[in-house]
Amino acid sequence: MRTLLYALGPMLFDSLGVMVFAILLGIGAGIVPAVVAGTLVALAVVGYELARGHKVAALQWISLASVLFTAAATLLTGDPRFVMAKPTMVYLIVGTVMLRKGWLNRYIPPEQLALVGDVMDRFGMVWAALMFASAGLNLVIALFFTGWWPLFIGIFPLASKFGLFAIHIAVVHFIGQARLRRRLASELQPS
Repeated sequence: MRTLLYALGPMLFDSLGVMVFAILLGIGAGIVPAVVAGTLVALAVVGYELARGHKVAALQWISLASVLFTAAATLLTGDPRFVMAKPTMVYLIVGTVMLRKGWLNRYIPPEQLALVGDVMDRFGMVWAALMFASAGLNLVIALFFTGWWPLFIGIFPLASKFGLFAIHIAVVHFIGQARLRRRLASELQPS
């Protein structure tokens, strides 16, 4: 659970502008106030990191640039779907990064890597697939079921990640324990 919270914190922080936009749009605040508030929050997130002297992550810059672009497109056209489509871009970028072999290795102790490293690599691909599926689903909801988008963005991304995380941890633990038992059994057998 600690690993999930560690990983989700930055993702939630980076997505704060979109979440503010979704909440305001969902409660009927209107396009202009929702876009302005979401943009200000996205700017504040980057400003906060800069003020603290922290390096602003590439994903935060990409998120800010896409918020500014989609906010401008939304305000010029009066169509909220531009901002609603923004998470699709983020999911595609994150999914692409997750295709890199070994990206999950830092989430397990080094002594377990030899035991379940291959399983972690397979789950890296499963996580990437979830990001790509989320990207496609977000785009479909944003374009064709716009009224449902605030509810979707408020529930699906977090619920799907918690669900996959629970499955991931359970499977890795089960396989790791089974491999460890087999290893110990083979070491105990006389040669």
